[in-house]
Amino acid sequence: MPEHLKGINTTIKHNKKTGDVRKYYYHRATGIRLVGEPGSPKFAASYTAADRKVPQTRSAGRVKHLIRLFISSDEFALLRGSTQAEYKRMLGRMEPKFGDMPIAALDDPRVKNDLVDHQHARAKTSGKREADHELSAFSAMLTWASDKKHITANHLKGFKRLYHSDRSDIVWLPEHIDAFMTAAEIDMQRAMILGLHSGQREGDIRKMPWISYDGHRLKFRQSKSESQTKRKRGRLINLDCTKALKEMLDGIERVSPFILTSKTGKQFTKRYFNRRWDDTMKKAGLQKVMLPDQVEPVKLHFNDLRGTTVTLLAEAGCTVPEIASITGHSLKTVYSILEKYLSRTKGLTSKAIANFEKSAHTKFARDLRITVGRKQ
Repeated sequence: MPEHLKGINTTIKHNKKTGDVRKYYYHRATGIRLVGEPGSPKFAASYTAADRKVPQTRSAGRVKHLIRLFISSDEFALLRGSTQAEYKRMLGRMEPKFGDMPIAALDDPRVKNDLVDHQHARAKTSGKREADHELSAFSAMLTWASDKKHITANHLKGFKRLYHSDRSDIVWLPEHIDAFMTAAEIDMQRAMILGLHSGQREGDIRKMPWISYDGHRLKFRQSKSESQTKRKRGRLINLDCTKALKEMLDGIERVSPFILTSKTGKQFTKRYFNRRWDDTMKKAGLQKVMLPDQVEPVKLHFNDLRGTTVTLLAEAGCTVPEIASITGHSLKTVYSILEKYLSRTKGLTSKAIANFEKSAHTKFARDLRITVGRKQ
């Protein structure tokens, strides 16, 4: 059990019939049983949840109290549900180490050194991305605390991230899409067609309602570009449906307010959708693939379809602004993707989707159809 977690009682119980020995851990101040293995994120979160039951007077003036104030604030309530959950998880992991630190210590610029040291230590055990996420959540709390005058400044602002991801050169090739469609059941075939022909993120297509479709066009706002306080609306996408996409949408029985549904007709949760997608990837033999100019095999993600759509539209003769208006990428990102995969576009036109329909380069995408006989 980590030494920095204080106030934990351990109980050992013997099962006389089986001879098994089990350890149970309890939060000393509240008597609440802790779940998970000591040292695990689940255990730390359980400890944090139990510790929150302790009267606030015991943590007043300390970082753990600041964490509680942050997650109970009106500003925190305005964050997206997934962001709230992630911040709670990350701050729960930070609290055992920094929870007893006096809030006043956060005004000392040298506190950044302690936090960055923690980031590097966490990177060795949990990976660079997870380490960055912890500091990002902590920095968000410090910014809020600074705005509320609990501290004078966020000395962690602009910290250097350890994890860098550039997937602009990773796209699905025709053979990958064909293998996926051959292995996929109807629900995942639909997800592939909607993703490839709209260029949208997994979260947006998973939550896309039928009211977005008027029989010819899809009109919706992207969720990714919404600000955390929701004062700024997401980017509006107004997309003409390709022939293949329209046929697919018109062929779906509307059993739910949402276009994509699980086999039971319910809206996909993020976890269930990802599980279904990953199962199909394994079945199609696409866990790792080789791409041009890649030294090692890479794992294809659903959101890599966005880059694939960019390249298809470019090969169909669409301009960079036209592509950006369809996929919702920034112009800079579209240029980055095309610089990796295309030396130049093959033409200019004001009718992106019309070009998509008649380009020989996109025939495999236009020919995608739901396979008759596959189970929902």
